[in-house]
Amino acid sequence: MRADTSPSEAWVWVGLILMAVGYLFNVPGLLGLAGLMAVLFGLAWIWDRFSLTDLTYRRRLHYRKGFAGETTECEVTLDNRKLLPLLWLKINDAWPRVVGPSNENLLVASHRDDLGSYELLTSIRSFARLRRRFEITFRGRGVFQVGPAAAVSGDPFGLFIRRKESLTPAEKVVVYPRLRPLAPLGLAPDDPFGERPSRRRLFEDPTRPMGIRDYRPEDGFRRIHWPATARMGKLQTRVFEPIRGLDLVVCLNASTYERYWEGTNPHVLEALIETSASLVVDAFQRGYRVGLISNGSLAHAGQAFRIRPGRSSQHLPQLLEALAAVTPLVTAPFERFLLQQAPALEFGSVLVVVTAITPDALIESLLRLKARSRRTILLSMAEEPPPSVRGVQCIHLPVGEPQ
Repeated sequence: MRADTSPSEAWVWVGLILMAVGYLFNVPGLLGLAGLMAVLFGLAWIWDRFSLTDLTYRRRLHYRKGFAGETTECEVTLDNRKLLPLLWLKINDAWPRVVGPSNENLLVASHRDDLGSYELLTSIRSFARLRRRFEITFRGRGVFQVGPAAAVSGDPFGLFIRRKESLTPAEKVVVYPRLRPLAPLGLAPDDPFGERPSRRRLFEDPTRPMGIRDYRPEDGFRRIHWPATARMGKLQTRVFEPIRGLDLVVCLNASTYERYWEGTNPHVLEALIETSASLVVDAFQRGYRVGLISNGSLAHAGQAFRIRPGRSSQHLPQLLEALAAVTPLVTAPFERFLLQQAPALEFGSVLVVVTAITPDALIESLLRLKARSRRTILLSMAEEPPPSVRGVQCIHLPVGEPQ
């Protein structure tokens, strides 16, 4: 944080001139006036020196994360925790308009079209608190920075002005993509990705025991649980948890043109991201371990990313935040990036490729993934239906025109 003081040099010179003239011409009135000005100048300097001391400004958002189109409450609190009152105080808090107040008139213009400033011009007594409440609207997806807040104040006579550029640090606000209904995709409602867990245990994980049962002739000698056998008087066999293979990875192609360096179509990109977010949420709710890969760069990262499948309580917010942070910057062809990431995926994973373009190179990559026993679903959002790929389920969902 930085604070600086700007005195009014004109009044300093006026006081010095009055003192000099009064001394040279022996005019007691001028000397008295100069002395009074010196006293007032000193008081103003002290007032200014402590004006922003023990002053706090806090913003409290009820939710710092939410979906596009949602609203939340925000409360700003100003505390003056000292004996010195502030006769004038100006707070400027930077707000992106995308996550700004529902009443857009609360923001004043700034040097950027996408950025406004919440301005609070007030006075506050000693040991007083001031609160303001307003509603925030999440107008579009992204990862945004609210703040920092700057404060300007000074003495009552306007001789000094003190500024503090970072009275309150910036905060991160995440707006998740809108979710789309999955009914138009044509996925089976009871088994949308064709990978329902089997009741029969084909494979078991020997590191995850789940109980014991009576011995059977086909059981191996190493499976016998000897302590349980001794306790129960008959042979007992260890039972292990099955390996279910419930990994689903959403593969987002952020390229909207075959030559990705030509730019991007914002409307198509948003549709791709919203569809990917809908698939992630639906798969997570159905019990899948969900992962995400994309050749689109994350905000402030500048490179493609991969999130391994998981089901922890924080995993779904992590996936949605990554989709919220996807930028139009594409650094690698999707088909090459997809093949590079495939070896790191668990055997039996379901890959759902979400794309707006289906060049020949992508079709070849899908065939190579199929040859490696990867179950793949191609979800094309192009205007024209995708070509038929043997062994790959193809779904056509055109984006359509922006509304």
